Amino acid sequence: MERYRTSSHSRFDIKYHFVWVTKYRKPILAGEVGVRLRELVREVCRTNEIEILEGAVSRDHVHVLLSCPPNLAPSKIMQYIKGKSSRKLLMEFRHLQKQYWGRHLWARGYFVATSGNVTDEVIQEYIRQQDGTEPGDGGDQFQITPS
Repeated sequence: MERYRTSSHSRFDIKYHFVWVTKYRKPILAGEVGVRLRELVREVCRTNEIEILEGAVSRDHVHVLLSCPPNLAPSKIMQYIKGKSSRKLLMEFRHLQKQYWGRHLWARGYFVATSGNVTDEVIQEYIRQQDGTEPGDGGDQFQITPS
């Protein structure tokens, strides 16, 4: 069964799978650093009303499955998580400052994919079956509903 979340003007079920890596894939996320990273990710998510559905910290990369509100873009979520965690980890663990003297703990990019229970084909078929729609011209798969 789907579990929808609610805000003041919307109901939503938006899930993102994020993966990001340390710069140069250095295996630094072990021990206390990994534990502190988990705390920082939880803190950022709590602040932004993001639910952590699953997460794993490996030695050189992180996986999380997040349920996010519709007002937050995936790029903003990553900006918040990577920015705060990088700054705090470099401040708190001196040995990281020696390896990452340029103040960049994370590699530049990240992976993100959406997750859900409904496939694109199911949504397309649902839209095609709506009452009162006229056939489109087939160019952009967009149907016009008469007023």
